[in-house]
Amino acid sequence: MSPSPFADLVFKGGPVFTVDPARSWATAVAVAGGRITAVGRERDVTDLIGPATEVVDLAGKLLLPGFQDAHVHPVLGGTTLRQCDLHELHTLEQFVAAVGDYAGRNPQAEWIRGGGWSMDAFPGGMPTKDLLDAVVPDRPVALPNRDGHGMWVNSKALELCGITRDTPDPFDGRIERDADGEPNGCLQEGAMALVNAHVPPPTDRELADGLLAGQAYLHSFGITAWQDAWVGAGLGPADVFAPYLDASRSGALTARVAGALWWDREGGLEQLELFRARREEAGDGRFRARSVKMMLDGVAENHTAALLDPYLDGCGCATDNAGLDFIDPDKLPAYVTELDAAGFQVHFHALGDRAVRNALDAVAAARAANGAGGRHHLAHLQVVHPDDIKRFRQLGATANIQPLWAAHEPAMDELTIPFLGEERAAWQYPFGSLSRAGATIAAGSDWSVSSPNPLWGIHTAVNRVEPSLSAEEFAARKVFFPSERLELGQAIAAYTAGSAYVNQLDDVTGSVQVGKFADLVVLDRDPFDGPAHEIGDARVLRTFVEGVQVYGAE
Repeated sequence: MSPSPFADLVFKGGPVFTVDPARSWATAVAVAGGRITAVGRERDVTDLIGPATEVVDLAGKLLLPGFQDAHVHPVLGGTTLRQCDLHELHTLEQFVAAVGDYAGRNPQAEWIRGGGWSMDAFPGGMPTKDLLDAVVPDRPVALPNRDGHGMWVNSKALELCGITRDTPDPFDGRIERDADGEPNGCLQEGAMALVNAHVPPPTDRELADGLLAGQAYLHSFGITAWQDAWVGAGLGPADVFAPYLDASRSGALTARVAGALWWDREGGLEQLELFRARREEAGDGRFRARSVKMMLDGVAENHTAALLDPYLDGCGCATDNAGLDFIDPDKLPAYVTELDAAGFQVHFHALGDRAVRNALDAVAAARAANGAGGRHHLAHLQVVHPDDIKRFRQLGATANIQPLWAAHEPAMDELTIPFLGEERAAWQYPFGSLSRAGATIAAGSDWSVSSPNPLWGIHTAVNRVEPSLSAEEFAARKVFFPSERLELGQAIAAYTAGSAYVNQLDDVTGSVQVGKFADLVVLDRDPFDGPAHEIGDARVLRTFVEGVQVYGAE
């Protein structure tokens, strides 16, 4: 039987922002067999509409390639949604009340797990055990914060895990202590592992359910592909490799996923054997494992991001703390060179300017040894020294940005800028400078650290002001270093073509072009036609993967 001459799905009445190399526009798209078969004007698709063709009248609403998140943690996020989830709350009182309420509703829970509290809700960014003891005195509580770099625990958890005043800080973390030297209930970075070793890990069913919950949530924001930045045991409670593999093989995985295999920062190149085995095991299907995640430093709010010069204290004077290097900078170039030679992409967590420079130096070593190759990318890029901006293009290193963080809000204004100082604060999230220097830019959310909504990220990249403000509030907000704004088309491209590039999916996704998979998203408006302060108000109406709807707004 010859193939049908008709399309399965047709969109018309555009606009369609194709995000092709010319950044061209269309008004109609046809889809057959899961792939795009025509892009152009309505006359180009008229003859492709048959009796069984689904026709979507865009009626002026924008059609885009499906969004892709270049740095996200969907299984963790989806699992947390089913636990003591604090992400939608904002104040100390709300966090404490929610923990007490969850414990009361789950008397069978051996541990109170979940997370999502924000540092800016607590004095000095630091919650304490006595707050939790007041609502859960009899069971251990272990709650990572919103960025995953700190943990809030109660006295029972400290007791069960054997953490006392005599417990030394690990090399890659810090046990916060009160004036008497006793652990105060806040654990930073690698110190979380002291608790995670005792927390019952999620069951296989919990992880599988968490993946599907996270996938559904991301589809609701138009996300059709992502790079999971933490596939491996690492510091967390579970390895998500098997859930992804199972979902891919069963067909439950409707997104395309690039898995970044966790680099054990206490290990070395002996890990290559495991990475190769996992890459081969995940060789087919919608889940691939061809990246390696290397976390080089921490975060600025708790002063563990690696800086070239030390943090300031509350009085503006230099301290003796310049942050932490989680992987030996002297060994990093050799590690990256070997990973590159083995065909792996390296996905760096590089937040401070020293970590960014160390990552770029390692990529330079790999390029010198192996030539142009792997699509290595640096995520977060909070503080980038101006001398390193041009190196991204020169080295072919992609800037993987998380735009939602580039705005004035309490964590920035109270916990970060005062401790960086005026000059260094202006080096934060230099999206515009990177773009002008010719860097390839991808974008992600780091959900569940922050909202996975790409439209909020795009809004913030364009405006350098947070979304969900009224016109009056927007006009009154101070713009966060306005010279670093992106244009709307650039920001959309970062969340589509740019992220498809680092996810190694650009040959089949990332733009609306004939032959590519019909991974598409329909918005409820055309943000190009509205005022800038309304970009973040746009919503996703429908999300398609290979022409099959995976989300539809009610």
